[in-house]
Amino acid sequence: MNIIKLDATTSTNDYLKKLIASQVVENFTVVTTFNQTSGKGQMGSIWISEAGKNLTMSVLIKDLLTDVHQIFDLNVAVSVAVVDALKELGVYDVCVKWPNDIMSGNFKLGGILIENSFKSNGEIVSIVGIGLNINQSNFNDLPQAASIFTRIKHTYEVDFVRDELLKHIRIAVAKVINKQVDNLWQLYHDYLFKRNVPMTFETPSGNRFMGIIQQVNTTGLLEVLLENEQVQFFDVKEVKMLF
Repeated sequence: MNIIKLDATTSTNDYLKKLIASQVVENFTVVTTFNQTSGKGQMGSIWISEAGKNLTMSVLIKDLLTDVHQIFDLNVAVSVAVVDALKELGVYDVCVKWPNDIMSGNFKLGGILIENSFKSNGEIVSIVGIGLNINQSNFNDLPQAASIFTRIKHTYEVDFVRDELLKHIRIAVAKVINKQVDNLWQLYHDYLFKRNVPMTFETPSGNRFMGIIQQVNTTGLLEVLLENEQVQFFDVKEVKMLF
């Protein structure tokens, strides 16, 4: 596996995108950085990480997805892989907050950002970005943020955590290749944050309502059962959970 270590970069996802645009890059090439200065989250949100204490990495995955309808299968696979790795590291109450925030209880440990490009020959190339708080202890003005250290009072070498994640990602990707996505989806729903729990949601306009998360459908939409017994589907940023 080719691992590229950078002292600093704006975004490991952006670095890897530029790299594959200029040359042939080996599948599962990994880019990590000591200091990511402009990390990205879902829908352009900012991901801030304290230099040297956390994991920021991007992984190139190609020759996996053959159909646009499989796009969220990769999200599911990577999310399950990260949860499984963290559980092995001793982190408790690990779950996935739709679409792919990584939580421990009600605290956010990290997030996943997958960017896909579609080639004219039908090839789908994916860049899997993962940000994970490992040894950071100070989260000023971020009351719902946490790290492995703040949750279990244990420090880990960042490279060790990286290798554990990559091991589990390869296992999950192999399941996609071997058409075992049903198992991954079952685990994803088992790990889904606040599933089957009545809770308050809020739309971008400020409208609040009660609902119960049922599942996530194959295109990545959140399925919510409303108080009037109707089911509504939401895309990313169309609704947020209040907890």
